[in-house]
Amino acid sequence: MTTRSLSAATLVLALGSALSLSTLSTVAGADEAKMEKCFGVALKGKNDCAAGAGTTCAGTSKTDYQANAWSLVPEGTCVKMESKTSPTGFGQLEAFKAKS
Repeated sequence: MTTRSLSAATLVLALGSALSLSTLSTVAGADEAKMEKCFGVALKGKNDCAAGAGTTCAGTSKTDYQANAWSLVPEGTCVKMESKTSPTGFGQLEAFKAKS
């Protein structure tokens, strides 16, 4: 009986773990849906990813407020964040040409 009880307990634990993991991935997906890419707000070496030509990914932006480097920010906040290179002076939802 000990073997059967142990097997049942193992099965319950495995099922509980699987359910917990699926709940975590659902919560993580919900958080990602509330974030957006914001170009021109990352500081040098602090971008999230895809910083354009001459860079590979996260942490590779060459300058502060690089026009083609983005950071994930809470949805709706990007166009309110300062960007010293943006034509509007605020973050952009797409890469842009830096002002001179």
